[in-house]
Amino acid sequence: MKYKTQMEAARNDFVTKEMKIVAEKEKMEEQTLCNLVACGQIAIPANRNHISLSAEGVGTGLRTKVNVNLGISGDCRNYDLEMKKVRLALAFGCESIMDLSNYGKTNSFRKELISSSSAMIGTVPIYDAVGYLEKELSEITAADFLNVVEVHAKEGVDFMTIHAGLNRRAIDCFKRDQRMTNIVSRGGSLLFAWMEMTGNENPFFQYYDELLELLRAYDVTISLGDALRPGSIADSTDAAQIGELVELGALTKRAWERDVQVIVEGPGHMAMNEIAANVTLQKRLCHHAPFYVLGPLVTDIAPGYDHITAAIGGAIAAAHGADFLCYVTPAEHLRLPELDDVREGIIASKIAAHAADIAKGIPHARDWDNKMSEARRKLDWEEMFQNAIDSEKARTYFESMPPSNEHSCSMCGKMCAMKTTNDILAGNTVELSK
Repeated sequence: MKYKTQMEAARNDFVTKEMKIVAEKEKMEEQTLCNLVACGQIAIPANRNHISLSAEGVGTGLRTKVNVNLGISGDCRNYDLEMKKVRLALAFGCESIMDLSNYGKTNSFRKELISSSSAMIGTVPIYDAVGYLEKELSEITAADFLNVVEVHAKEGVDFMTIHAGLNRRAIDCFKRDQRMTNIVSRGGSLLFAWMEMTGNENPFFQYYDELLELLRAYDVTISLGDALRPGSIADSTDAAQIGELVELGALTKRAWERDVQVIVEGPGHMAMNEIAANVTLQKRLCHHAPFYVLGPLVTDIAPGYDHITAAIGGAIAAAHGADFLCYVTPAEHLRLPELDDVREGIIASKIAAHAADIAKGIPHARDWDNKMSEARRKLDWEEMFQNAIDSEKARTYFESMPPSNEHSCSMCGKMCAMKTTNDILAGNTVELSK
């Protein structure tokens, strides 16, 4: 029996090859995974046209996943650089890559990305609409928007951010309760502008059933975008954000009714004391669908260091139940990230995700840390480098100021605590003057 989507297969108690791959990666029983896919608590974004995909699961009981954003803009149109970012993301084991290109004809790059990437691929089709259709925003029709979604689906995109919750009710709430930073979602702002200029309802909301049929045909997971996410800590957990979240909860159930998998996107900027409550609220209102967060950034004052503000918020969010972290680079709010920015953003997010997995008690999450601790006890530097999340940087730091004693580093030298304790426990004498 051939099922159209992972969810449909799971609801018929059929374990797909993608489920088998995810179960093995996560060390989870296949039937347990199948049951969680069936009820929507786990999504396996796996477009049937993405042949090179190594399937990943997002959701309850699984490792926290990390997404890398990349893509060109009108000011930076170097596709070779973007492919270097792709290779870097894959080298560091990132499970997801989103192409956010927003200039010109992007399909050639997207096809190359899909064909060469084992990570799941996401897009935001509305970014591509203007360039693909060669129309002004106000001239694009509802049918045009759906056409771009279908094009991305045919090409093999695994999940798409669709801002379907930004309907008239949500906009009325946004206008009534004025914000400090208004709408900071790029896709959300484009839809808002289109709705205001044309006087029409959000086409992704108005024609949601038709949209779901397109996604179902290729088993594309819908990532319900948070168009009204807060862009400053002053706007977090306001009526506009929560009002849209209520809409996303209803849209989640409608997608599941058609066997379409769902991920729900979450806030961008938020004070630390609000994060846990927001995760709990999202899980409750959206029926425990997987939760995908951008950060959240816990302060607004750190341009150039927002990979750190986001990692702090991401660790807290994931520890309290968020399932998927979108990386943030040091270039956030400033410019398109360069290769070094991408590296720093990836590492920060991977640290946040792993720290959260330890806190959540994900099976075997601590194994990696235990290997590092064992290597440190033995003062085995090669083994430490191998277990470092960024082995190249660890080795470079160590070798940049080599110690005179090979069994220590240049900070402690002969007073290395590990060496001192090891020597005493081994019955040796500690001599520091020689």
